[in-house]
Amino acid sequence: MTLNRPDGNAALSPVLIALMKGVVYEENDPGLWQTLLELQARVRDYEAIIGLELILDEAEGYAYLRQRQLADGEPELPRLVPRRPLSFPVSLLLALLRKKLAEFDAAAGDTRLILNREQIADLLRLFLRDTANEARLMDQIDAHINKVVDLGFLRRLKGQDQLFEVRRILKAFVDAQWLAEFDRRLAEYRDHLGGSTAAGAPGR
Repeated sequence: MTLNRPDGNAALSPVLIALMKGVVYEENDPGLWQTLLELQARVRDYEAIIGLELILDEAEGYAYLRQRQLADGEPELPRLVPRRPLSFPVSLLLALLRKKLAEFDAAAGDTRLILNREQIADLLRLFLRDTANEARLMDQIDAHINKVVDLGFLRRLKGQDQLFEVRRILKAFVDAQWLAEFDRRLAEYRDHLGGSTAAGAPGR
């Protein structure tokens, strides 16, 4: 008896749809991930037609789409992956988490960086405006954490709302070169504490 196998297009479609919806993680759907690895050349060809490129990190187990840089003379295409301006505290939190991830990778053998709510709050406290209202400050920090969760760079652990995993895809958005200038950028952040947006902050 011969089992019917889906044709190439039938296998490709779920991969393309998943990428169009957001980041694809190996851990979330190993079968889809394997199909992506097998068909990545076709995925790249398809996405290039509509002005996108596939970013795939097999070692870290994630893939996503970003707007492709146009070559000289190529016509401008509508942007399918929107830019998301980030507030100063969210930009700062992403940078602090990225530095924390780099320190963790250098010191630990584990692959998952887990932080609790208080640890994340402590990262931000040094750079946010002083306030005598601790409850209000924590509400603000919780809002920034929730935004980073929505962006996909933090993930709440199931059944443990106070624990968060720092997603390794953060390394793709705050790269090593940006991180190398971290101390200088922190000085810039301090100068911009009164503003609503951090100059030169990482964005999607």
